[in-house]
Amino acid sequence: MKKYEIMFIVRPDLEEANIKTVVENMKNMLIEKGAQVLDVKELGQRDLAYEIKKYLKGYYYLITIEANNSDATNEFDRLALISEDIIRHLIVRVDV
Repeated sequence: MKKYEIMFIVRPDLEEANIKTVVENMKNMLIEKGAQVLDVKELGQRDLAYEIKKYLKGYYYLITIEANNSDATNEFDRLALISEDIIRHLIVRVDV
């Protein structure tokens, strides 16, 4: 199995319940696509290095997964690009 780290930033003007919903939806989608979620870390609200979509702050999350193929990461990438709630994301394969 390959190990991946997915970092994403949720826009800061959402209510806390909506932010939790976005994170849960993405986590559930990864599980449905066959990935095993190892860890979900909330890194809190931080200042952005530069303005993204007119936001200067964002809520950072890090999800660590293991997957046999790239279906889960491809679907995360597709949904994150469509979502208005996620302002930036990055998927990195971790070499063990």
